[in-house]
Amino acid sequence: MFGLSNSKKVLRRSAIASPLVITALVSGCSSDNDIATAQFEVTVTNLSNAQPMSPVAVVAHNDQFRSFTLGEPASVPIETLAEGGDNSAYITEANNDTNVFATASGAGLLMPGASETLDLNVNLAYLGTLSLSAVSMFVNTNDAIVALNSKSISDMSVDAVQSFNAITYDSGTEANSETADSIPGPAASGGAAEGFNAARDDVRDAVFVHAGVITQDDGLSTSVLTHAHRWDNPSVRIVVERVR
Repeated sequence: MFGLSNSKKVLRRSAIASPLVITALVSGCSSDNDIATAQFEVTVTNLSNAQPMSPVAVVAHNDQFRSFTLGEPASVPIETLAEGGDNSAYITEANNDTNVFATASGAGLLMPGASETLDLNVNLAYLGTLSLSAVSMFVNTNDAIVALNSKSISDMSVDAVQSFNAITYDSGTEANSETADSIPGPAASGGAAEGFNAARDDVRDAVFVHAGVITQDDGLSTSVLTHAHRWDNPSVRIVVERVR
């Protein structure tokens, strides 16, 4: 399941290059690497009131890669991330995709109001179609993901900054019962706090824009959530700066 760090300070993580990028980098001498790669700092800020985010997965890729498609079933790696906060299968799948140039993972839980900065290093040869995706779970939900799904950063020069607002999606893989047995976040204290479950029991097996949690305050008797766990869109802000 997701990590346990809950620091309020800005954190920093480095990129995990895909095999395609590793091959490109080791083919040159070390003195050439600084010239041959562009470096981006990706700062993710949790804008919610009471929804910790699972470790954020950030992907640099070309315009052919998508984490998911609205109206279509989520992949198993996205389902695993959306239900339990574990991004490892998603990152592994991305690193095995020839359309992906680099990935990075957050250190642990990103608490409400907190920010984390991750580094991505991308070969200069790939900048022409460079796009960015970022995915995380709101852990006090059944299967909600906050996501930036393929936004172009191909025209960013050194020192340029771009800001994106991300919204919350329902992965469509688990019924939104909001019970302590089916939510993996801290709101489920005392319950089974189940993460990933291969069975798909939502009303539709497709990714769609999340309508928001219902909560016990709205009359959902099974819910362990309150009005504090609601959120507005945008739910996450992502700032990208090219530093090299």
